[in-house]
Amino acid sequence: MEKHATPIRIVIADDHPIFRDGLRRLLEAETDMKVVGEACDGFEAVKLAAEIKPDILLLDLAMPRHTGLDALRDLSANAKASPVRIILLTAAVEKKQIVEALQLGARGVVMKDSATQLLLKSIHAVMAGEYWVGRESVSNLVQYLRNLMQSTNEESKQKKFGLTPRELEIVSAIVAGYANREVAEYFKISEDTVKHHLSNIFDKLGVSTRLELALFAVNQGLPLKTIV
Repeated sequence: MEKHATPIRIVIADDHPIFRDGLRRLLEAETDMKVVGEACDGFEAVKLAAEIKPDILLLDLAMPRHTGLDALRDLSANAKASPVRIILLTAAVEKKQIVEALQLGARGVVMKDSATQLLLKSIHAVMAGEYWVGRESVSNLVQYLRNLMQSTNEESKQKKFGLTPRELEIVSAIVAGYANREVAEYFKISEDTVKHHLSNIFDKLGVSTRLELALFAVNQGLPLKTIV
């Protein structure tokens, strides 16, 4: 990647002071990079981005009070006031979070356990107008997002949250609006057995009502069967 004639102005947003200090030292060892501000949460990151107008904002995903995604939403809503290029730094990330971050205007997503050279490459790539996700630059963002969303949907359909085949059948019946008595008749089991299954299902999914169960099943894309 090309070195810049004027230093790339960078703001670091992370809630861990030791991490910020170490990252600042790494970046400022580069002749073409300068850290111009540090933030300890999302609120401060948004404020500094507007005031300092850096070239790059390195934004931690999992900060307290105001997360990286929260800050990203704020910045995307006011992109003209602070047109900063944002790279999310994260220890762990789900594909749906990557999709949301890129849709909100992030230019990169870099794992915290990446090699230093990888982070430096991502900064140069983003400054050159490219996107960077994980360990590589992304030239066709639209196609990348399409593939990512497709794989995320396929993964969610395969999630069963520890439910047995019988419990998934019970969930399917509940989503279809069946009462306990009707579920018992349909599967030729006792109502007590249905109640026992429901108790286990509620515990596994962390829900407490039939409505919550139905909403969870639909939102999480559980592999439901058609009950007629």
